[in-house]
Amino acid sequence: MGKLEELKNGKLVAVIRGASSEQIIPITRALIDGGINALEITVETPKVCYLIEKVKAEFGEEIIAGAGTVLDAETARAAIMSGAEFIFSPTVQEETIKMTKRYGVISIPGAFTPTEILTAYESGADIIKVFPADSLGPNYFKHLKGPLRQIPLMPTGGVGFENLLNYLQAGAVAVGLGGSLVNPSKLTSTQNYQELTDRAKQFVEIVNGFNSDK
Repeated sequence: MGKLEELKNGKLVAVIRGASSEQIIPITRALIDGGINALEITVETPKVCYLIEKVKAEFGEEIIAGAGTVLDAETARAAIMSGAEFIFSPTVQEETIKMTKRYGVISIPGAFTPTEILTAYESGADIIKVFPADSLGPNYFKHLKGPLRQIPLMPTGGVGFENLLNYLQAGAVAVGLGGSLVNPSKLTSTQNYQELTDRAKQFVEIVNGFNSDK
């Protein structure tokens, strides 16, 4: 199974913003223990390339690690050279998509309107991140999947326990989970990491329930 198929099958991508080098390994361990093996480390995080290298060295094929909030092709290349297996962007930047695909890495740019979504897909993106998803919610996905049903869509921004199932039922191939799952500033004890594992398990249970109902 390729990384893209693995990501779609798992359906859950943890968005990690602002984690320290001391936190990144226990965060990843907690997520894996909870059943989530795809993680995006945002590039405004200090030493992001080092963090990507560190988690890949520690966990190898146990995880799919990528970079997020990538705004240009040069940053995408630096992240890929550090081991990033996917590149998330908040916008449609065609040179970033081209650079990502040149290296055989999964491209997931952010788009919002039907025109932006189609432009990103035609530029070679593998999945389109609809961001900020909570601005219009799951019903927006239902409307998009009518004329654009061939395009894989992934909501990010405001996805939580209360609406995850709605997004999956509306046709999302995966979702990005940010503050509803990982908040590094609140991870100060062993108990906090166990709580992270427990939250991850709850999200996985929703996905498993959705899959069993299909």
